[in-house]
Amino acid sequence: MYNELFEIFGIKVDNIQLVKSALTHPSCTHENSADNPENYERLEFLGDAVLKLAVSSMLYEEYPEFNEGKLSKIRSFLVADNLLAKLSFDLGLNKFLILSKSEEKCGGRKRVSNNACAFEALLGAFYLDGKVKEINEFLYKILKPEIPDIINNMEKYNAKELLQEYTQSKDKTLPDYNVVKVSGPPHKPCFEVEVVYDNAIIGKGDGFSKKEAQQNAAFNACKKLGLIN
Repeated sequence: MYNELFEIFGIKVDNIQLVKSALTHPSCTHENSADNPENYERLEFLGDAVLKLAVSSMLYEEYPEFNEGKLSKIRSFLVADNLLAKLSFDLGLNKFLILSKSEEKCGGRKRVSNNACAFEALLGAFYLDGKVKEINEFLYKILKPEIPDIINNMEKYNAKELLQEYTQSKDKTLPDYNVVKVSGPPHKPCFEVEVVYDNAIIGKGDGFSKKEAQQNAAFNACKKLGLIN
């Protein structure tokens, strides 16, 4: 089981318990703490820092022409849960998750947050096993191809911030994002969101997470307001 996982990441570790903990959902520790003494929460905390450092180093070296603000913005999208979950699904990491019966039943294997957390936790496990060089090589390989799309579509990625700046410049208020519909199967819900400003719906969007739907709604609102061509 774990040999296949190591092949996917190109990283092999000696401490199998670390890997098991990284893949274990918190609900498992409540069902059977004897078999799963630790879940991914602590390792996720560490892995988050490992990820940000690796991404920061990559961006610093690859884009010397970008200032701190632009580097920070690109990094924020590269370490976002939506992208980490997408990568997790592409790699097939979700099939290795150790879930409680209840979490499995409600579609936890395809939940964005579960996959993003496990991804970061695995980085934490690899780090504790001394695989820093291998982590950097792996992240460079899978994240570098994502950067051009972010750079070329920065307006779309920045839509929520752009819309917020616009409404605050008008009357110092913020737009509201309301989920108006949830469709699709329980394991892969699709959210429809409306963004409201000054008691009017100025944009709609959908996505497989609330954050993605909000981003798309903000993008459509910005286009309607002429903030984005």
